[in-house]
Amino acid sequence: MALSKSLTGSFLIISLVIHVFQLAQSDGLMVIKSVAESPMPQKIDCDGACAARCQLSSRPRLCKRACGTCCARCDCVPPGTSGNYDACPCYANMTTHGGRHKCP
Repeated sequence: MALSKSLTGSFLIISLVIHVFQLAQSDGLMVIKSVAESPMPQKIDCDGACAARCQLSSRPRLCKRACGTCCARCDCVPPGTSGNYDACPCYANMTTHGGRHKCP
């Protein structure tokens, strides 16, 4: 009785291992593998984008610091020196503790 339970358990484990090995060879995992190997999206140059955004600011160092924080979190900076928040909603929705726009 104990021998038959042990053989049945061993058979199930071997069957499971064979099944997993066959899945690894199938097209289903190849699709997942190809998605995992796709290149990462390009990161924006926050320093350059914020320098362009803050070039007309009356406080350029403060502007660049705030812009750099927002750019790092959102990975985008709206074009131009002000406005254009619709191009980067994440950038536009970030606020300070006082409820004011964080990003210049």
